[in-house]
Amino acid sequence: MKRIQAIIRIVATGGFFVLLYATFTIGAYFLTAWIYRVVGHVPPPYLIQVINSLLGGVALGMVSFAIAVLIGARPGRRNMGVFEPIFAAMEQIARGDFQVSLSSTSYRANVFASLLAQSVTQMAEELSQMEHLRQDFISNVSHEIQSPLTSIRGFARLLRSDELEVSEQLHYLSIIEAESMRLSRMTDSMLKLATLETLEAPGERKLYRLDKQIRAQILACEPEWAAKSLELEVAVPEIEIVASEDLLSQVWSNLLHNSIKFTPRGGKITVEAHANEAGIDCGISDTGIGIPEESQPRIFERFYKVDQSRERSNAGSGLGLSIAKKIVELHQGTIKVHSQLGVGTTVIVALPGTAEH
Repeated sequence: MKRIQAIIRIVATGGFFVLLYATFTIGAYFLTAWIYRVVGHVPPPYLIQVINSLLGGVALGMVSFAIAVLIGARPGRRNMGVFEPIFAAMEQIARGDFQVSLSSTSYRANVFASLLAQSVTQMAEELSQMEHLRQDFISNVSHEIQSPLTSIRGFARLLRSDELEVSEQLHYLSIIEAESMRLSRMTDSMLKLATLETLEAPGERKLYRLDKQIRAQILACEPEWAAKSLELEVAVPEIEIVASEDLLSQVWSNLLHNSIKFTPRGGKITVEAHANEAGIDCGISDTGIGIPEESQPRIFERFYKVDQSRERSNAGSGLGLSIAKKIVELHQGTIKVHSQLGVGTTVIVALPGTAEH
């Protein structure tokens, strides 16, 4: 009987502190949301989650310690010994070392310590993931920016030579101009992607003709596909949609530019769209070089390029598909790629429940 009562007390105490932790985390959410509104800046969603978990864990720890003191647990060496590994782990996290793993089973005799250890471990894992993302982003950005800067510096140095002919000078200047434009597009794309990641909704939506938007983007790209003698087949009936016109315009532009870029001269690009009960499906297919099967799961990652050795004329920022995917997801849609190496690629965008004929 005593054992059952002890189990009931432990379960009740554990439930109380789980509820307390949830309450603190929710409170942290509202507090930080108010602070973000006052400051005028909203961090990325994963950082918001980490901050809220951190504040909830710290608040729970402080309340747990206060309760322990109030019920007579004096903060002496004997009673504090069980918390020393937890405090050491928190100091380790404060120094930027997130390789922390505290086993909650080691603190079964102390419910407060067990819950606190679990919270600290979860916090360390989330901070570690965020740190890896930050390091990867810095590494990718540094590499992508360094490439055009190296070209600009190298050809600018060659232009110092007095032995160059006018044609060679003009050729080098055209390369410098192209790399400068590439660098500008890259920074614009990074800023756009960073802005999109702070959004939870696509912003202002309105009813407009999707078919007109797609045809307008095709016409805007005409100098590119006409220069390569590409055949464009467009099967887009009259479709209306409620969405962010500016953002979806970016999606069609990015997808069309990709198809044109990697479709050889004389190839074919097909653009189709139709409405169904679920919403709208829009597909852009090409007879281009295709994507290897092992690369397809990664093509929506930032800065990912299927072939790093592609010629400069085909070099992009590696952010176009990431931007397209983020915009589609903001509209609660999906974007998928089907590709066969040497045959071509089809990108299908599905936007749910917003279509009208």
